[in-house]
Amino acid sequence: MVKEFTKTVGIIANPMSGRDGRRLAARASSVPHESKRLQITRAVVGAIAAGADHIVVVNEPRRISTGAVENLTLDAHFTYLDVKITHNAAETVDAVEQMKALDCKALIVLGGDGTNRIVAKAWPDAPIVPISTGTNNVFPLMVEATLGGMAAGLVASGKLPLEDAGRPAKVVRVNVDGEPEDVALIDAVFLINDIIGNAMPYESDSIRHIILARAEPASVGISPVGGLLCPSNAEDEFGVEVQCCDHGEGGTHLLAPISPGLFRSLHIRSAEKIDLGKAVEITGPGILAFDGDRERELEPGQKAYVSVERNGPIVIDVHKSLQLAAERGLLTGHNHWSDNYDGALAGVGCC
Repeated sequence: MVKEFTKTVGIIANPMSGRDGRRLAARASSVPHESKRLQITRAVVGAIAAGADHIVVVNEPRRISTGAVENLTLDAHFTYLDVKITHNAAETVDAVEQMKALDCKALIVLGGDGTNRIVAKAWPDAPIVPISTGTNNVFPLMVEATLGGMAAGLVASGKLPLEDAGRPAKVVRVNVDGEPEDVALIDAVFLINDIIGNAMPYESDSIRHIILARAEPASVGISPVGGLLCPSNAEDEFGVEVQCCDHGEGGTHLLAPISPGLFRSLHIRSAEKIDLGKAVEITGPGILAFDGDRERELEPGQKAYVSVERNGPIVIDVHKSLQLAAERGLLTGHNHWSDNYDGALAGVGCC
């Protein structure tokens, strides 16, 4: 009889996160592939320790995920997905869609805001543990991968209900006249005198309008532009709208860290809270950027309607999940982990 594996965790790792061209214009660190492999290994070990029995990874030329798990001898089944190699976001979309079809109960996503945005577009209410490896990281967590894996394993195994472990994230929804809806996890920015596909940090005089799901002062990117004036964190039930102007038009002067080690001087006309669901109208011409990626061009007179909603991916709170696991005794007693590790859980007690 073939064993059925149902406690499934998927692994998404963007090979380009932490390695893009912004390192030429700012002072961000590069994240080597080997560092990601080690993070994935630790996350997988943590997930299986917490009860996952099926791990899904992607076959790709750099072998980041496959290299991380190929020598593990743990009591779990591994599935290796083939995706069409495009060297762009389509690879991640393909992988996420396959993981959803395989009924993954949790995804561990290694990347920055942009990587997690791709996941959210492919699977809008995906249950995720986002682990930071990108450039401007507001959405993903700065968390030890072992613990992130444990949180994902607790949810995937059914020991911890998803509704107890996390909640839907706030996102920025963008509706452009005559075009499909788009989404950002942290910020949508309206720019002038810019071009689609530009990967360099924003110039101060190009920024005109910002809508933020999270405006966090202790962050890097566009989020602190709002956060240093009108903070809004992940739990707050409102977003933030910021309007900028030219130096000669007055406004409040703000020096903000828009990339690691790189500041821009901006002039702020206004920064205020916006209610969830309230649409802000933006009129072209100009460029719309989402979580740092310049992707949509507004023609003269073309309108976009931008709002902050709480209907994004379900973010599994690692600290909360492990706290609940402790309170409910979810990791105590005999389990499949102890069968494979000599005394790994022996002698564990409580003070």
